[in-house]
Amino acid sequence: MTATLEAPPVSVVSAKYRALSVGLVALVMLVAFEAMAVATAMPVVARELGGMHLYNLAFSATLAASVIATVLGGRWSDVKGPLPAVGAGVAGFVAGLLVAGFAPNMEVFVAGRFIQGLGAGLIQVALYVLVARVYPGEMHPRVFALFSAAWVVPSMVGPAIAGFVVENADWRWIFLGVSLIVVPSALLLWRGTAGAGLRGGEAEPAPGLGRKLVWATLTAVAAALIQYGSALQLRGLPLLAAGIVLLAVSLPRLLPRGSLRAARGLPSAPVLRGLAYGSLMAAEVLIPLMLISERGLTPTGAGIVLTVGALGWSTGSWIKGRGGISHLTALRGGAIMIATGIALMSLVLIDSVPIALAYVAMAISGLGIGALHPTVSVLVLEMSAPGEAGQNTAALGVGESVFTVVAVAVTGALFTATGETYLVGLAFTFTLAVLAAVIAPRFAQHTKAGTLEGVVS
Repeated sequence: MTATLEAPPVSVVSAKYRALSVGLVALVMLVAFEAMAVATAMPVVARELGGMHLYNLAFSATLAASVIATVLGGRWSDVKGPLPAVGAGVAGFVAGLLVAGFAPNMEVFVAGRFIQGLGAGLIQVALYVLVARVYPGEMHPRVFALFSAAWVVPSMVGPAIAGFVVENADWRWIFLGVSLIVVPSALLLWRGTAGAGLRGGEAEPAPGLGRKLVWATLTAVAAALIQYGSALQLRGLPLLAAGIVLLAVSLPRLLPRGSLRAARGLPSAPVLRGLAYGSLMAAEVLIPLMLISERGLTPTGAGIVLTVGALGWSTGSWIKGRGGISHLTALRGGAIMIATGIALMSLVLIDSVPIALAYVAMAISGLGIGALHPTVSVLVLEMSAPGEAGQNTAALGVGESVFTVVAVAVTGALFTATGETYLVGLAFTFTLAVLAAVIAPRFAQHTKAGTLEGVVS
């Protein structure tokens, strides 16, 4: 009997996929870089344009636009294919960059940020559908590991590059410079899709998109109210409360039925990733301030702690992409690691505890989110029927964005209401991560890596 040899797994950078993979990563990295860099440049932008009163709105506008665009892009990609949505997203993103880069005042700058959000939202969901249509399922973990790395690198170098540009050139080049690189990246991606059979979609046109866009707009407004209100502390409580009420009405219309009760299978995906990602992002709002004010670290030292977390994220995604652990282990174990890291970070409040524990804590949390985040993406595509990848990915993106906004807002409100007690804020984020660990088995149960046994209810 002749032995048969298994063919080695195809690499995401093999000749067949190289141009597409590089184009995908470049687009994701540029969107991520802009998101990270703008936070560094924003104080200078607001002062120069005389718009400190619109400072928070410059962030909220992008978030609100991305929620709307994610819903639109999901259905558009299912019906027409991902390429038209990618093209429109790139055009919108570049247009927003140019408007912001040439803005004569803060009002125009905010409008540019809104347009950027529309473009980025379309790009994000359309790229997920493109991955589902072009790459075989066994390659999805490696592709999403690349996506994670594409976000991690800008998080490490973006603020430093932005600071250098602001100090030595002009903040406008942060926006204008990125706009020069986006189009070549998109063209490379376009070249990589040649012969991939992406013409047309996998779903038939159906009524209801207009109604969904209305709910998406209301959800975006609610998220913006929550974000803006939480930044105003006590003065913003009415806005915060109004946003939460509006969100309770609108959000369920954009998620799969049963999401908010974490029904088994696909409906629990937006809640699972929203809780996990939101818990870590909310904790990272408090951690630098805590390390500086309570343990005497410099801003640079506190930033290095967050950088360790980013490196952990990239490492966790790489480990999961290699297929060494099952999906359920990555989901439940990832959430537990996030909770463990937050718990260890709270011990740093004790003066006798070595500050080195902060680096260990962030590395653990980073590994956890790195394993969990791409796994949710992989399983959502695996669970999606033909023609549903776009709308399911859109629901995942909406859930993650909204849950993160709420987590950050509530954590900030608790921190302020308790007289800036870090332990209370961290305890809340720890609880969110534990809830994610509890929900994880409801999303997907596996007997071995790559085997799906979840059922949608």
